Amino acid sequence: MNFLCHAIPYLDQPLLAISTGVPDWMSVVDRKVRARGKLAAQHVDSPDPDLAAVASGIIRHIEDDRWFHGTEAFVETNLRLAVELRDLLPGDTGFRPMFVGHILIEMLLDSYWIRDDPEIGRKYYDAVAAADAEVVQKCVVAITGKSVLGLVPVMQRYCDVQFLYDYLDHEKLLMRINQVMKRVGLSELPESLVGWLAQADKLVESRRIRMLTPPDGSDPFGFRSTV
Repeated sequence: MNFLCHAIPYLDQPLLAISTGVPDWMSVVDRKVRARGKLAAQHVDSPDPDLAAVASGIIRHIEDDRWFHGTEAFVETNLRLAVELRDLLPGDTGFRPMFVGHILIEMLLDSYWIRDDPEIGRKYYDAVAAADAEVVQKCVVAITGKSVLGLVPVMQRYCDVQFLYDYLDHEKLLMRINQVMKRVGLSELPESLVGWLAQADKLVESRRIRMLTPPDGSDPFGFRSTV
């Protein structure tokens, strides 16, 4: 899952909701410092409500990723996109096609929420803007036991740039994918893949509900209420 998919089920608890983004923000701040579930679990019952909320958000992120990445729909879709990408980029038989398929699925799933209901994007970013980034950083320091001095500016820039909206445009989506590629040390994708992104978009949307339905059959995103 990406930022919005992680946060949406918990938007009635704003600090918890935005804290589901902490593990991903930490991958930008310092890849050596991990917001681990075992560490966060020690603080979910803290008398400090902020610390409890941030810890709970981290745990929800980890637990949601576990079932999401294990769904048959995600595994099948990721593999299909990787195969298609390898066909389009002859010789690219390494890790990159599978990685691209993975992050592309997550980005597209976020884009559908904003496309279908722009109010969701506004509510989410308003929650990030209203949160005290210093408090979130302090909580992450308490949870990880590590000095995390770069989280505040990352959160502030994240709120200012609002790049989730770029996922709605395939050219901008490619730009955002390539930013991730650069950050993790992989070569960027060519502009010729914009047309393929449109095809991938249709495939991912066709499997959206299946990918976002937990194995226990629950409905955290309210799909049944819209049927």
